[in-house]
Amino acid sequence: MSKPKTVLVTGASSGIGKAIVDVFAMAGWNVAATSRKANTPQPPGVKSYRLDVIKSTEIEDAFAKIIADFGSIDVVVNNAGYGLDGVFEAMNEQQIKDQFETNVFGLMNVTRQAIAHMRPRQSGTIIQISSMGGRVTFPLYSIYNASKWAVEGFTESLQYELRQFNVRLKLIEPGVIKTDFYGKSKVEAIPNTKLGYDDYIKRVGGASSQAGNSGEDPVKVARVVLRAATSNSTKLRYAVGRPSPQLILARRLVPERVFFWMIGRFLKS
Repeated sequence: MSKPKTVLVTGASSGIGKAIVDVFAMAGWNVAATSRKANTPQPPGVKSYRLDVIKSTEIEDAFAKIIADFGSIDVVVNNAGYGLDGVFEAMNEQQIKDQFETNVFGLMNVTRQAIAHMRPRQSGTIIQISSMGGRVTFPLYSIYNASKWAVEGFTESLQYELRQFNVRLKLIEPGVIKTDFYGKSKVEAIPNTKLGYDDYIKRVGGASSQAGNSGEDPVKVARVVLRAATSNSTKLRYAVGRPSPQLILARRLVPERVFFWMIGRFLKS
């Protein structure tokens, strides 16, 4: 009987991250569920570890402990992140830095540590949880979109240099998923009413919240992550959950002005 493989998941305490932990555990994997506050207890095959993606020492410590516990790490899933939304003019410098610190630099920190482990072994898969917002844009999400576009460009470039070491890169691009992204995890930049954005925010923000309330189950994304983790193909991108596949395809096929009109009509912008 072969030894179970091991997956490390960041941001594993809720939402898509928690669903990924559950799906991999049910598939018989060893699961290292990491978050800023380690959660215990866990089901069989799952162990919790403290890992804040913006703290390099915690990343190094978590990797060392996981390798000591399980022997190696076969797959790393960079799921930790959050959404900053609102009018760009109302965002302060710290809010913008914090968004990139978690969604981009934190992901890069974990990716670097994963490569250092996988390269000598000549084996491994690094899966980045991106977003349909890494391929298309939406009103009131300029900085979130910018962070996910950075993740897409970084990962697409990186996959070239890691092919020689048999380390695969995967991008998961979820659509509207029913998680705390639209609730308590969301960070909003609220402008002074004198700036004149009030009606726009009410109209567009309401349409966005309505879409979030009807989002799909995060388990759907988790199953695609498992499929990407077990695939031997060089496929890079996996769009999952309405309307991600449809919007990404439309962005490629229709004229730009038509696509912008479609987004504006859908989100009442």
